[in-house]
Amino acid sequence: MPAIRQHGAHPHRGRRSLSRLLVGFGSVLALATATALTPGSASAATQICSSQTGNNGGMYYQMWTNGQGSACITLNSSNSYSTSWSGVGDFVAGVGWNPGSNQTVSFNGSLNASGGTTLVSLYGWSTNPLVEYYVIEDDQGGGPSLGSFMGTTTSDGATYNLYEHQQVNQPCITGNNCTFEQYLAIRQGNTTSGTITTQNFFNAWASHGMNLGSLNYQILATEAWGGGSGNDSITVSHGSSPPPSTAPPSTTPPSSNPPSSPPPGNGGCTATYAVTNSWQGGFQANVTVASGSSPVNGWTVHFTLPSGQTISSLWNGVNSGTSGAVTVKNAAYNGSISPGSSTSFGFTATGGNSAPATGVSCTSP
Repeated sequence: MPAIRQHGAHPHRGRRSLSRLLVGFGSVLALATATALTPGSASAATQICSSQTGNNGGMYYQMWTNGQGSACITLNSSNSYSTSWSGVGDFVAGVGWNPGSNQTVSFNGSLNASGGTTLVSLYGWSTNPLVEYYVIEDDQGGGPSLGSFMGTTTSDGATYNLYEHQQVNQPCITGNNCTFEQYLAIRQGNTTSGTITTQNFFNAWASHGMNLGSLNYQILATEAWGGGSGNDSITVSHGSSPPPSTAPPSTTPPSSNPPSSPPPGNGGCTATYAVTNSWQGGFQANVTVASGSSPVNGWTVHFTLPSGQTISSLWNGVNSGTSGAVTVKNAAYNGSISPGSSTSFGFTATGGNSAPATGVSCTSP
């Protein structure tokens, strides 16, 4: 888990709680994934009680244990699992995707735990930069010490505390002795059922300069350490192409910069650019793409960012260029716009100012 752990491979070693996360699980799982875990395949209602990764009905799964006490995961179906543990030293298990994505994740389950610390979280890695990240939905018996507090963000009806922590000379998904960042979002108020709009957390971290690279595996994970016992049951799923939220990524004051809004036409498309949030060193913008009196089947937006501004993450579109002249084409799911309707894409960017883009225009085939 977060850099909290001191143990090379698992995030929990350091503080024995969330802090261990940082140092422990991710590292451990990372190392396990790179060198120690045994790849395999599984069928429904398969119980696994040793370190292993594999695929089950199109879903990726992981089981990692440090061998102390007992811990098992039962794969009930491709997207449903149960875990049980007793006197556990440290284990992490769950199902998800490899690679991960920014898609919205839904989960539903139950948790019974006593002693030690238990977490339920969306957990994953990215490379270039190398980052271990957690969206922690339930933390039982925690009270972890977590690195640097970066602020808060609101998503899916809950508020999350954001933390960043650097790990040095720890195991990771690329091997041993790695230096990497850990990004944490910890829910205020526990839950074992809900929705995780993943892009909201990517945006929130990016708003603090905490950028992700190419996504590696991503799982809805149960983790426990510290000698406790318990069991849980989780079902997880994700949307095929849900549009990420364009709400402000964190609790920072909105910008007052005026939007750029070309006059609408009778055909083709128009684009309206607006800065929706700003903070020291960065901002978030939203671009609304609208049709005229005719439908739009595919759109391309052009704009020029002022000097010093660079896009760090973009959603609901496919961009060419991150600074200066930028082109954004529709995503696979939002290219068709009925007459008189609109869609939008958004992005976060770094830069010393949040001055609006210029030359905003839209074309349609």
